[in-house]
Amino acid sequence: MKTTLLYGKENLTINLPEDALILEPKNLPGVSDEMEALKNALSNPIGSQPLTRMVKATDKVAIVISDITRPTPNEKLVPALIKELDHVPLENFVIINGTGTHRDQTREEFVGMLGEWIVDNIRIINNHCHDKETLINVGHSKFGCDVYLNKEYVEADFRIVTGFIEPHFFAGFSGGPKGIMPGIAGIETIMTFHNARMIGDPLSTWGNMVNNPLQDMTREINMMCKPHFMLNVTLNRDKQITNVFAGELIEAHDKGCAYAKEHAMTKCEERFDVVITSNSGYPLDQNLYQAVKGMSAAHKVVKKGGTIIVASECSDGIPDHGNYGDILQLASSPQEILDLINDPEFKKFDQWQVQKQAVVQVWADVYVYSMLTDEQVTQAMLKPTHNMEQTLEELKEKYGENMTIAVLPLGPLTIPYVDSEE
Repeated sequence: MKTTLLYGKENLTINLPEDALILEPKNLPGVSDEMEALKNALSNPIGSQPLTRMVKATDKVAIVISDITRPTPNEKLVPALIKELDHVPLENFVIINGTGTHRDQTREEFVGMLGEWIVDNIRIINNHCHDKETLINVGHSKFGCDVYLNKEYVEADFRIVTGFIEPHFFAGFSGGPKGIMPGIAGIETIMTFHNARMIGDPLSTWGNMVNNPLQDMTREINMMCKPHFMLNVTLNRDKQITNVFAGELIEAHDKGCAYAKEHAMTKCEERFDVVITSNSGYPLDQNLYQAVKGMSAAHKVVKKGGTIIVASECSDGIPDHGNYGDILQLASSPQEILDLINDPEFKKFDQWQVQKQAVVQVWADVYVYSMLTDEQVTQAMLKPTHNMEQTLEELKEKYGENMTIAVLPLGPLTIPYVDSEE
């Protein structure tokens, strides 16, 4: 049978045995009128007054957005906010790009993310987690660090966070408070948020919001300088808006997470020899760093000693910024990587992604179908494949003719789980 994986901007069709099991969330239709749905949500928010009643014409308004690695429809959310707040002069707005530890976006990328009118008329800044001059201390976290957030956000009269709610491999779900922490935080705060103990906690996992230390920390920090309003959406496989959650940060985000979980959870009776996964296509599959999310989703249902095949275009390479690629060169095996990162003396940003990857690799082999060279893939201690169907045939020698296969066409937009293990 044929199935299509989300891959880059064009997607990828592969041939599979007829008994392969397709695991994907229910494909909800997009709302009939996205801009009308956004307007209705802003006018009838969850746990909050309508947005227009909350903002004065003289207010300095900060709007925090997701960076280019997320499929958040910024080009719809931000214009909807500006239109709703048409009593506020354009010069009173600042859009803060929540880069976390990621690279800045260029003007051209901002045009693609927000539209040319927004770029030409609204001031936009990238968050710089390493630049103390652009950050301000707002308190101390019970998790053991000072809390630094973007100064322009903190000093704004009215603060809005936007985002996209989807399953997240260690925070439970994305969106909501994660737009602020780690989106516009300083590096010291981000490093604590992603330290080995936090990432390695068994409750730091897909779909879990109860006693999840990552979710607990991001919410604690948000309360130190809370957004006055949240605007988040859920999306289907075609990146269409399926629902809008706007209003008070925690209440609106909780409702959005419950909605996403209801449609993303996919039950399996047992684990599989081979799990094929995408990384949700563009923009999430731009680099190998992000592809760890697809690997982690497959890890939920692959057998110990099994094989994961991840299709992630990686048009942006490893990438060549950050420490992810460098950390992978510091040891010769995934277990050595885990031992290194679990040493309390070891601290490098991006270690969290390498840690999650190593956990998967200790459990299963991982093949990567991508634009990367074979050398780039093998240097990351992964295995390259240029033909997934051929790789499946070769794997029959290891697992036998009755080899079981599962496929996650939407990658980490799905939360697969084995019923007996939950």
